[in-house]
Amino acid sequence: MTAETDAQTQRKADRPWLFRTYAGHSTAAASNALYRSNLAKGQSGLSVAFDLPTQTGYDSDHVLARGEVGKVGVPVSHLGDMRALFDQIPLEQMNTSMTINATAAWLLALYIAVAEEQGADITKLQGTVQNDIIKEYLSRGTYVFPPEPSLRLIGDIAEYCYREVPRWNPMNVCSYHLQEAGATPDQELAFALATAIAVLDHARERVPAEDFPTVVGRISFFVNAGIRFVTEMCKMRAFVTLWDEICRERYGVEDAKLRRFRYGVQVNSLGLTEQQPENNVYRILIEMLAVTLSKRARARAVQLPAWNEALGLPRPWDQQWSLRMQQIMALETDLLEYDDLFDGNPAVDAKVAALADGARRELKQIEAMGGAIAAIDYMKTQLVDSNAARIARIEQGETVVIGVNRFAEGETSPLLHGGGGILVVDPAVEAEQIGRLDAWRAAREDAAVAGALAQLRADAEAGRNIMPASIACAKAGVTTGEWGAAMRAVHGEYRAPTGVGTARSNRSEGLEEVQSAVGADADTRGRPIRFLVGKPGLDGHSNGAEQIAVRARDCGMQVIYEGIRMTPEAIVAAAAEHDVDVIGLSILSGSHVPLIRDVLARLDAAGLGHLPVVAGGIIPDTDAEALRAGGVARVYTPKDFDLNRIMLDILSVTRPPRAAA
Repeated sequence: MTAETDAQTQRKADRPWLFRTYAGHSTAAASNALYRSNLAKGQSGLSVAFDLPTQTGYDSDHVLARGEVGKVGVPVSHLGDMRALFDQIPLEQMNTSMTINATAAWLLALYIAVAEEQGADITKLQGTVQNDIIKEYLSRGTYVFPPEPSLRLIGDIAEYCYREVPRWNPMNVCSYHLQEAGATPDQELAFALATAIAVLDHARERVPAEDFPTVVGRISFFVNAGIRFVTEMCKMRAFVTLWDEICRERYGVEDAKLRRFRYGVQVNSLGLTEQQPENNVYRILIEMLAVTLSKRARARAVQLPAWNEALGLPRPWDQQWSLRMQQIMALETDLLEYDDLFDGNPAVDAKVAALADGARRELKQIEAMGGAIAAIDYMKTQLVDSNAARIARIEQGETVVIGVNRFAEGETSPLLHGGGGILVVDPAVEAEQIGRLDAWRAAREDAAVAGALAQLRADAEAGRNIMPASIACAKAGVTTGEWGAAMRAVHGEYRAPTGVGTARSNRSEGLEEVQSAVGADADTRGRPIRFLVGKPGLDGHSNGAEQIAVRARDCGMQVIYEGIRMTPEAIVAAAAEHDVDVIGLSILSGSHVPLIRDVLARLDAAGLGHLPVVAGGIIPDTDAEALRAGGVARVYTPKDFDLNRIMLDILSVTRPPRAAA
């Protein structure tokens, strides 16, 4: 044994990152059982997924919650739900990440109230609320309030936490969904850092100057890592460099520990394929390397998607498989026994410098526009453009995706078990959750609820920190929808830009052929096809709808796209108002069957049953068959990446009438 080898053997291995899985579905009780099972399997932290009504401040019985309850996460309507969610899980000992943004103050209030019921010392609570509303305007869509009040709410949480819950991260700047929306590495770096700057500039006015470095030190990040893992690893090192630079130069933070770039990660879900889904296991592993190999830029917490997330909700076994991937990397390999493997590598240094320079240019542009809040329209349009370019590269084969545009032929995956292989949420869950909600309302003290809500509204109107009043509301029995309604009454609601107004498709192969066909159709009918693109329900994943809208417009169709969160009633009304020829519905939350059936029934009732309807989303084969049998003309899933072919399909279905549902 050489001296060098012996010295390395004696070096104490680094502690592994936190092992997490992003989980929650159906009910609080079912999710609690899943959490306790995952913890028993070696998971070392919790990452809570909330359903869309909870994320957008509605109770489970609200009209917009139809079909959405328990689908993409757990419904939490009141303190009783939060109590059930963490039953037998000691919160004082847990590190909990909650993926919650517009309603972050409310969910944190419920969490604190449950912790106090457990007898926890809340100063010892550890965890994170995502609380990044700017990326919701840009890419995810679970925003509620306008930008300025939303920034105020983020500040309320930061101010409250540094005083009362000092080990809690009050904000997790989330670049994950920026990459999912098509962001280049430069854009992901710049837009995330611009968001952090906007929040810290606001927070600096709310805390004493001597305490501000502590607030800076509690800001964390949640990052995406894609398949180009060398670039992604360099991106993480660029994040470290740029964040240290911003903390030192902009905010004067001298303590190196408070300048540390602290981040968690979920690796990329956008690149997971419906075709040959077993290949996704390799993709997930390779993407994890980007955030674990470089010690200087290693994630503090990692959660991995499951191999089948392009098909639907993963089962507990699927999540376990991804958890085991992390554990093997951290505990079986010798990765944690070595210092950074890439320090001094000229290729890495050059790539990091190039990414950092590109991000600085973007940051300068955003700063010139007045900061992230003022630049929302600009950033949204940039993301739509970048995503259009990404899709065009896949269409043209420039970006290779195995099983999609290269080596598409192969054996059928035995993992699918005849087309299954995903978790299906029982449709009865929604009615059961509404029943529990009704029982909760009936059992509480109405006067206490009214008083707590009145204080919340008063504090919001006066500009006081709303965290104490929110915690009082939680303890009084206020529901998520009531908290949301009170805050909406003060701050109003917001509709974010769609980004499709000025975005353009890249000149993909075959576009001219489609333009010619659409033009010939317009000559025949005397006007262009009018195409309504609708996003029913609460699903805010608008990337697909935006790209369909951009491509349809660039093919010569007249596109009506009003953004996310349209009720079925509003979609039918828009179809009548604009005298459309075809309707496209995009839903990725799993609520496609009830919502699309509702739209079809309302079209028939309005005398518009002849209009063809096409649908897109993460739709299992059995659901697709049911939708087609009910009158949907075409169903598209993630495997359908050729947008020009979809445009020709849309052109063809406008001719024959839709069969009656």
